Amino acid sequence: MTPRRLLGLSPVIPVMVVADAALAADMAAALVDGGLRVLEVTLRSAAGYEALRRIRDALPQALVGAGSVLGPQQWQRALDHGAQFGVSPGLCPALAGAVHAAGLPFIPGVATASEAMQAAEQGFEVLKLFPAQAAGGCRWLRSMHGPLPRLRFCPTGGIDAESAAHYLALPNVDCVGGTWLTPADAVAARDWSRIRELAHQASRLQRPGLRADTDTP
Repeated sequence: MTPRRLLGLSPVIPVMVVADAALAADMAAALVDGGLRVLEVTLRSAAGYEALRRIRDALPQALVGAGSVLGPQQWQRALDHGAQFGVSPGLCPALAGAVHAAGLPFIPGVATASEAMQAAEQGFEVLKLFPAQAAGGCRWLRSMHGPLPRLRFCPTGGIDAESAAHYLALPNVDCVGGTWLTPADAVAARDWSRIRELAHQASRLQRPGLRADTDTP
């Protein structure tokens, strides 16, 4: 599994902020039933690692990754809990080394042209624009396509169901990430049908910007 192939599996990667690991499998099942099987579980909460393990155990058909990975120790702990890919808001040399050693897909975050160039120099050509809306959004991505045409992006941060389609129309965007698929009130109410419907709607988003030569299954 390469990072480009990972992005090609779904137009949207749900970013799951799990406060209670006991709900992780049900939340993930609703997303998978809705048509999204690539899931990012952020490590922003104490329940993140246990949520990774529970989703892996309950849903072998899903591809589950760790988000908000900040360093090698977090990455190793995520791997120990079953992470199949990783996502970070940024990139540092120590993290890059640990990621390359593991050999799994990893998508580091960038917010400037210099950061994108530095990430590419370290072997990462699939990147996360974060925070997407605050960093310039669609205008930034459109501007980067000319000078950095080899780079592919998964913008995340401030994206919702309405703006997702605008991002996916860009020639250098293969998918987007977002938290709008698992609203806190729906999770609190165990309203899995609502989450399933949001996932279904997201799974039907078109990707005219997805290149024909992208490494997809």
